[in-house]
Amino acid sequence: MPTITTQDGTEIFYKDWGDQAAQPIVFSHGWPLSSDDWEGQMLYFVQQGYRVIAHDRRGHGRSSQTSVGHDMDHYADDLAALTQHLDLHKAVHIGHSTGGGEIARYIGRHGTQRVAKAVLISAVPPLMAQSAANPNGVPMAVLDGIRAAVASNRAQFFKDFPSPFYGFNRPGAQASEGLALKWWLQGMAGSALAHYEGVKAFSETDFTEDLKKFDVPTLVMHGDDDQVVPIAISSVLTAKLVQGATLKVYPGYPHGMCATNADVINPDLLAFIQG
Repeated sequence: MPTITTQDGTEIFYKDWGDQAAQPIVFSHGWPLSSDDWEGQMLYFVQQGYRVIAHDRRGHGRSSQTSVGHDMDHYADDLAALTQHLDLHKAVHIGHSTGGGEIARYIGRHGTQRVAKAVLISAVPPLMAQSAANPNGVPMAVLDGIRAAVASNRAQFFKDFPSPFYGFNRPGAQASEGLALKWWLQGMAGSALAHYEGVKAFSETDFTEDLKKFDVPTLVMHGDDDQVVPIAISSVLTAKLVQGATLKVYPGYPHGMCATNADVINPDLLAFIQG
């Protein structure tokens, strides 16, 4: 399996498909999944002639189940190490959910010298967790509940979570057993420790200053029926912080809209990349 080894000895698994001379698109996945979550986009874009790259975040998927570094700084530095290893230039970075936070922190820490454009989809920035400074955020009791579920019965929690993630719990929704099972398999392949500590990373990290450092064309995409990362506390605010960002709202779409509505999301991504 193709991997890189980071400075702290963590092995990061990655996929790299397509013409090596083509413009690269780099995908960052959400919690608690892996690069497999992007297969619908990777297949689509490699067929459009792009080079497509996605990695498993440390502690997730096929990467090392390390006991350290489950925070946004390490996530961002791992992404930087991958882009340097592959010597990527003019890359389009696309991040979903936690992956959107990873991209924000990557740009905040490493700049945009290798970046052409950025896309944040159903992403966690600027700050999810509720606090005195962020009163409209997700209550800590909810986040503590996620941690408790991971610690007590991760397998059952991951079996239940695809329902709100993909909006299968909405009236008239067509649930996909295969998609739910795929989500469960990705989650269970990762480390319980990484998933437990990752809750703090995606929810309590403040990306405000990172977003202010974006200086490339940026598309912010979000469904207005997202039950995991509410649009009002995330993408609506992100689009105001990123200079020149375009906010595209999808009525009725769920958090996992890249899978449930790939027929719409993929062409919209292509139009932005080519625009």
